[in-house]
Amino acid sequence: MYEDIGARLKGVRQMAGLSQRELAKRAGVTNGMISLIEQNRVSPSISSLKKVLDGIPMSLAEFFTLDLSEQAQIFYRADELPDLGQGGVTFKLVGGNRHGRAMSILHEIYEPGADTGAEMLKHEGEEGGVIVSGGIELTVGAQSRLLVPGDAYYFESRLPHRFRNTGAERCVIISANSPPTF
Repeated sequence: MYEDIGARLKGVRQMAGLSQRELAKRAGVTNGMISLIEQNRVSPSISSLKKVLDGIPMSLAEFFTLDLSEQAQIFYRADELPDLGQGGVTFKLVGGNRHGRAMSILHEIYEPGADTGAEMLKHEGEEGGVIVSGGIELTVGAQSRLLVPGDAYYFESRLPHRFRNTGAERCVIISANSPPTF
């Protein structure tokens, strides 16, 4: 296990903007327990730690892997953006390492002939974007339109939707969705 769970818990709690008392209330434990863990005077079991983290909320995996640097990363080089796409579609996620993100910002690339799949996508939230280069056929519900550089879109993501590059050149889009789907 992590050698300093107490310092890590304190950092995570402070990052979430919670007092010991507020975290204890949310987690259903005593604030004394939170204090003892943060001082490394007790070593919590995995189930106890999970119960405390549910008050933030945060998974055990995130707790042990989260970067607790004093300042959250602000700038990202292109090679720091993880690619979450497949099959001729690139989805490079901005800020994927930020805890508690309220949105996903994507640098999307669709190779000629690529699309998001034959099955229409649906999820909670909203999404929007701007076409930077190339063109994309966007279908939302029963509406479909070919968008070119400078064109934009914004819709409720619960509506069935699909992106398809029907052109001969790569399409580049900068998009955002909330809540984050990636």
